[in-house]
Amino acid sequence: MGYGYSREVEHSVDQAIERITGELAEEGFGILTRINVQSTLKQKLDVDVKPYVILGACNPRIAHESMTMEPELGLLLPCNVIVYENDSGATVVSAIDAKRMLGVVENPDLDSAAEMVNAKLRAAVDRV
Repeated sequence: MGYGYSREVEHSVDQAIERITGELAEEGFGILTRINVQSTLKQKLDVDVKPYVILGACNPRIAHESMTMEPELGLLLPCNVIVYENDSGATVVSAIDAKRMLGVVENPDLDSAAEMVNAKLRAAVDRV
């Protein structure tokens, strides 16, 4: 996957969500949104899918500094982190590659912020 960082973990989906939420907090991120895709698809389409949750993570300090440089940046925020059960039954935790995502903005002033976000997201995912 070229647009994020991903790894299988030895936890249930619920345990992984709890752990990644705590690890993200250690890196200065809060969770702004939590989308339970499994529940939503069951409710809206009456289809059954494996557990899949999208967490919208935000580091307020980095977001504020970045949006000051690029006001339209809110279109690309928050940074998504996903936790899901794959076809093998393993739990996967993945985080967006902020540098790649912010590359669409073509503002080199955001490069250091994107690199900092990536380092923090990877560190959190690695500790799950």
